[in-house]
Amino acid sequence: MRVLGVDPGLTRCGVGVVEGVAGRPLTMVGVGVVRTPPDAELGHRLVAVEQGIEQWLDEHRPEFVAVERVFSQHNVQTVMGTAQASAVAMLCAARRGIPVALHTPSEVKAAVTGSGRADKAQVGAMVTRLLRLSAPPKPADAADALALAICHIWRAPAQNRLQQAVALHAANATKGRTA
Repeated sequence: MRVLGVDPGLTRCGVGVVEGVAGRPLTMVGVGVVRTPPDAELGHRLVAVEQGIEQWLDEHRPEFVAVERVFSQHNVQTVMGTAQASAVAMLCAARRGIPVALHTPSEVKAAVTGSGRADKAQVGAMVTRLLRLSAPPKPADAADALALAICHIWRAPAQNRLQQAVALHAANATKGRTA
């Protein structure tokens, strides 16, 4: 499974591609950051994020895209920019028919470090260890993108089984009402 992780942001949008399956060693395929100038007009920044994500999708051909779920913060401006960049990443994937999964920051931290309250340094250290890298990816947005991809690879099998069970239950419930 090849996953593009996206840590959304308008100034720095972390992107990282990880390949592998749960229970086996994972491989980093690529990592980076899509940057936009903070003083540029919002529309131009969103187009730049789109172009950057599209380049990563073209180059790495992921089977899934894992995006950090936007959560409420005290700074509304930061939340808005994060949500807008997140929507751009989801749109780029959906346009190509690539499934998108959203993971909360605490879910990603727990998957990668064992603690949903881990700090950025702990996440970077575990990403470095799990992917057998010589140093943590910089900036932290890049490491976070890799952590999102790792989280998705590890959690996707369980999520797929759960979705299948829910669908089967719904189908059986519908059959029971129509019989």
